[in-house]
Parts: sequence; structure tokens; C-alpha cells
Amino acid sequence: MKADLHPSNYREVVFKDMSNDEIFITRSTVASKETIEVDGVTYPLVKLEITSSSHPFFTGKQKLVDTAGRVDKFMSRYGNRNKKK
Repeated sequence: MKADLHPSNYREVVFKDMSNDEIFITRSTVASKETIEVDGVTYPLVKLEITSSSHPFFTGKQKLVDTAGRVDKFMSRYGNRNKKK
């Protein structure tokens, strides 16, 4: 096998789902400037918008996340096209 092929800086990192505040502790090489304390231990923190704990495919619940008003903007542009006045 080739020497120095895999990264050597694996460490435990906390991934936090921002939509439901669920956290996952796993090993990763991802860089992070923020930290979080979990059970008295300080870990690097990586914030995620959506994970398997909040994604509709994995949860079975349909949830519409519209943070920028995109649905309203679409409806105002194209929603009334088929209606005759």
C-alpha cells in the first residue's frame, strides 16, 4: 500500500442539525472554527441545514421549508395563469 495516502487528522466532530437541534458525534477530518461542549468534552462543531433526522425521505413526514418566500413568489407569478378573469 502507498504510504501517507489517507489523512491522519481524524478526530471526533459534532454535526448539528439546525432544523431540529439533533447532534451526531462521529469521526471526521472536516475543518471547523466553532466548538461545542457535550457531556463535559469540547468538540469541533459543524452546522448542517438538513440531515437524516429531519429529511422527509427518512422521517416519512412532508415538511415544507420556505425561508426565502420562494413559494409565495412562484404563486404570485404563475399561480393564477389558468384562471380567467
